[in-house]
Amino acid sequence: MNSPTIWIIAPAVIAVLLILVRNQRALSLIGGTAAVLLAASAQFIPTEEALKVGALSFRIESSLSVLGRELLIKPEEGPLLALIFGGTALWFFGAEASKSALRFAPLGLLITALMVASIAVEPFLFAALFIEMAVLLAVPLLAGADQPPGRGVVRFLIYQTLAMPFILISGWLLAGVEVSPGNLALAGQAAAVLGLGFAFLLAIFPLYNWIPMLLEETHPFVVGFLLWIIPTITLIFGAGFIDRYSWLRTSPELTTALQFSGLLMLVTGGLWAAFQNHLGRIMAFGSIADTGFCLLALSLDLRLGIPILFLLLPARALALAVWSLSLTILREQSKTMRFGETRGLLRRFPFASAGLVLASLSTSGLPLLAGFPARLALWDALARVSLDAALWMGIGIVGLFTASFRSLAVLSMADEYTGWEVGENWLQGIMLGLGMIGLFVLGLFPQAVQFFLTDLPAMFEHLGR
Repeated sequence: MNSPTIWIIAPAVIAVLLILVRNQRALSLIGGTAAVLLAASAQFIPTEEALKVGALSFRIESSLSVLGRELLIKPEEGPLLALIFGGTALWFFGAEASKSALRFAPLGLLITALMVASIAVEPFLFAALFIEMAVLLAVPLLAGADQPPGRGVVRFLIYQTLAMPFILISGWLLAGVEVSPGNLALAGQAAAVLGLGFAFLLAIFPLYNWIPMLLEETHPFVVGFLLWIIPTITLIFGAGFIDRYSWLRTSPELTTALQFSGLLMLVTGGLWAAFQNHLGRIMAFGSIADTGFCLLALSLDLRLGIPILFLLLPARALALAVWSLSLTILREQSKTMRFGETRGLLRRFPFASAGLVLASLSTSGLPLLAGFPARLALWDALARVSLDAALWMGIGIVGLFTASFRSLAVLSMADEYTGWEVGENWLQGIMLGLGMIGLFVLGLFPQAVQFFLTDLPAMFEHLGR
């Protein structure tokens, strides 16, 4: 038995079998339970060690060879797998409440398996192929069989596909840099091409216009999942590049580029969110700003920035899950999700409205909510490096807060004599209630996730140490 079989092949097989199931509740429960079991096993079952169960003794190997290529999941990567599968479990358990389980559970689990394979494959160049396969599988999730794909889906596919050749070319150039480390011209070319590839994958300004389009055109719950899994794996993949090449780690130009890109994402995302009149577009720009926070964490001293990056990821997963489920429920009442049509929905859908506002405020960094501890640590560390950068970060945060309070004002702006009612069904109420409690728990007790976040930097050879 080996790690890739357990955490890549097994979930892919389960995903294929789930296609045969037509019951939404069964799909949601099986998908969520499978993800939780995979997360728990990744956290608590050691690899490369002899395990004894009764009279049986076995060992989980780290690698698996497939067609001359190697899938390698090192023992230190167990907490990362726990984070990935634990985060995706939030969406699988919420799939029935969002009424999207029939397609989402099998395809979502298969996408997760492919994204895990992208950070496990050696040589690392083949990661681009796994990511592209995941992107292609995302298209049936975003575009129904009975309607043509919208502009957002088409741009998503084009931009994510354009990343693949840039990453493949950069890998070829980086191999030349390893042979001739003194060739500065080749190193510069490799860094530029690599940067373009990650700019497409992470939707760096101005390449993120497909995100607001998707949240106008398609199912918010599905889009929320993609906005979690693709940037998360891409950031880990990018950190692996930095860890692999010493000239990248020590490059002041890389630090400047990451800081500039992060601030650009945060400021534009925050300010543009503040002027939106569409609840879906506000979530889109909130996720864009969240990616900016992650890039800013990577721009810091990596002994400090890597732990902050990993602290940002669980809060992002929970906030996006609650936000996307809330939007999905409200979208059933307001197809366009514009302010004029969502006015006063707080009195008819209190759980969905509260979930949307709290998730938005968590992304903004409101104290007591999940996003606050990591953003406070990031802001403090950034201020020690550059007060100007900290000021720009503050401007982006103000924009996010403005969008959150505007959403709250619109949702609560009901007629004076409108009565209160609960429009959500019992499952939607339970899922949103648990999600909102989770936002407060992570905000009040950030140490609740430290038992696996502490070990995450160990997956890198040089970063975070």
